[in-house]
Amino acid sequence: MKKFKSIALALVVVLSTVAVSAQTKKVDAAKSSIIWTGKKVTGSHEGTINLKDGNLVFKGKTVVGGTFNVDMTSMTVTDLKAGQGKEKLEGHLKADDFFGTDKHEIATLLFKKVSIKSPNVYTVNGDLTIKGITKPVTFELATTVNTALANVKIDRTKYDIKYGSGSFFDNLGDKAINDNFDLAVSLKF
Repeated sequence: MKKFKSIALALVVVLSTVAVSAQTKKVDAAKSSIIWTGKKVTGSHEGTINLKDGNLVFKGKTVVGGTFNVDMTSMTVTDLKAGQGKEKLEGHLKADDFFGTDKHEIATLLFKKVSIKSPNVYTVNGDLTIKGITKPVTFELATTVNTALANVKIDRTKYDIKYGSGSFFDNLGDKAINDNFDLAVSLKF
């Protein structure tokens, strides 16, 4: 009888370990996209930035975690053409008064807590690191069998990106740039 209890206990441990084990799905960086939008008093600009690598962690069909690395040096402007200020704006965004990509090539996102909002829609609380500064960020993530979508609003001033911010500088007039920028993220895995 004692031997039977030991076998039964071992079986319960093995089955419960299998039931709660997580599956990591690698994101296909080449098929994924990140579109950024920055606004200012007189309009807006948008562009792309490349995902270097990343993964989502699932327990069954439920997202429970994730980690992502973004290649900040890949930032491009898509609403301007060559000779119309495209190169100047790209250079400025990569300069130290914005993202400082020479010193900070990678931005990272680490999911800290994932809550189910509705079927296949999650509220994600994570740590976002830009320019070596880590701050909390919250956003919604929607998933299908092999995709995930998120719209993320980021306050750039929390990452010491204060250029043109009306929150820090007076008399900017129509040169003021919104503190928040938006990311439309589409992941394939």
